[in-house]
Amino acid sequence: MVVIILHKIMAWLYLNLLTPDKNDYVIRPVTSRTLNVRQISESAASRGGADISASAMEHAVNLFLPEMGFLLCDGFSINTGWFTAAPHVKGTADSPTEQYNKDKHTLLFEFHQGALLRKELENVTVEFLGLAETDAVVSQVIDVKTGSMNDLLTPNRNLKIAGQKIKIAGEKEANGVYFVNQDTGERTKVDDSDIVINNPSDLIVVIPDLTAGKYLLEVTTQYAVSSLLKEPRTAMFNKLLTVQQPT
Repeated sequence: MVVIILHKIMAWLYLNLLTPDKNDYVIRPVTSRTLNVRQISESAASRGGADISASAMEHAVNLFLPEMGFLLCDGFSINTGWFTAAPHVKGTADSPTEQYNKDKHTLLFEFHQGALLRKELENVTVEFLGLAETDAVVSQVIDVKTGSMNDLLTPNRNLKIAGQKIKIAGEKEANGVYFVNQDTGERTKVDDSDIVINNPSDLIVVIPDLTAGKYLLEVTTQYAVSSLLKEPRTAMFNKLLTVQQPT
C-alpha cells in the first residue's frame, strides 16, 4: 500500500544537556503560531472541510468545550476519537480514611491522543533541519508545586528552568524572565528579587500571580560565556504552559 504524505513537520537537533554524551541530541519540532478556535474554524471553512460557516463551527465548538470541561469536573472520562481526557489525582494517601487535601494532593486533567489522531501520523513526515543555533536555549521547565514537566504553571510557586546560556546578566532593562499570555499578548516579567537561582544552565524563579490561560516562556539576557553581549537575546520555550482556572 502506498502511503501519501500530506503533512511535514520541521525539527531542529539540540545537544542533550541532561547527559554527558557529546553525541546525544534531542529533537524539537518547530512549532508554528498557536491557533485558537476561530482560526481553526476559518481554516476548515476555507479548505472545504466543513459544511457550515466558520462562525457556526466556532459557536458550536465554544458550546462543546465548556460542556466537556463541566463533565470532566463531574468525574467523567472523555473520548472524542481525536483525544481522550480524564481527571487524575497526583499524590498518595497514608490511610484508607484519609480525605482529599489540596495542600498534599493535586487534581488535574490528563489528555492523550486518540485513535483518529494516531491514524493521521501515517500521513506525516518529519524533516530534520540539522543542528540548531544554541546561543541560548530553554530546554525544559518543571512546575515545583505539581511536578508537572513542560505543562502546568502554579502562580506564586517556583518554576525550574533548564537550558543553555540562560543566566540573567547585563544592564539592559529588557533582561529577565517573561510569561506571555497567548490570549491578550500581555508580557509579565518576573521580579528580579523572585529569581531564586541564576546559573548559565538552570534558573529557578517564582511564577508571578498569573491569571488562568496559556503562556509562552521567554528568557532575555546578555549573558555569554566569555563576556556580555552588547544587546540582549531571547530564548523562547517552544511549548505552551498552562495556568489552570482556580477551583
